[in-house]
Amino acid sequence: MAIRLGLFFFILLMILPSCAVKKEIRYVPYDPSQKIPYREVGRASWYGEEYHGRKTANGEVYDMYAMTAAHPTLPFNVRVRVTNLENGKKTELRINDRGPFVAGRIIDVSKSGASVLGFLTQGTAKVEVETIGFAGGTFPSLEGTYSIQVGAFAEKGNADRLHAELSPNHPSTRIVLFETNTQKIYRVRLGKFRTESEAKRYLENLRPDPLRAGIPQKRKFVTF
Repeated sequence: MAIRLGLFFFILLMILPSCAVKKEIRYVPYDPSQKIPYREVGRASWYGEEYHGRKTANGEVYDMYAMTAAHPTLPFNVRVRVTNLENGKKTELRINDRGPFVAGRIIDVSKSGASVLGFLTQGTAKVEVETIGFAGGTFPSLEGTYSIQVGAFAEKGNADRLHAELSPNHPSTRIVLFETNTQKIYRVRLGKFRTESEAKRYLENLRPDPLRAGIPQKRKFVTF
């Protein structure tokens, strides 16, 4: 889940909301009727020690022993059923982070998740991911929750300059500070769109922008 700094263009879902002993985390039962229809097949990976104890994208502290996962766009607190198509093992995980950031991968599971699914040693596996409900039985509104991320910088001055260049034509441009235990990242984002499709249409209108000169035009939409 390495962070690449610089200029890039991502669509992301903006739902705002440690120990060495494996522990069970219980959640309030969810209502299966309240779900986002989603099913996808692809590669899964896992992340562990390097991120253990750091903040996740939704503000929680990452616990590699909890049954959680990172997904590019699914809302936080969605529960998913992940099935390892290579060995038939399956488990349920709660989305509380963003990732993975590697092309071809659709979900990053916790260390415990990878252990249950049986791919801890090999590192990745072909899986099926399907939503099954929201933890806590709540179904948050997704209205206006998609944004386009156009850059991420370690230096605030670089973010300020990009913000200044975009703001005249894109008044919704803003800077969002993201902090980990070791660094600060200044993310430049624009828009609050009702759907991912709406965000993608807006993104297509950005492609001729001279600011994008030299940037590859075909890029997998991931979130950050």
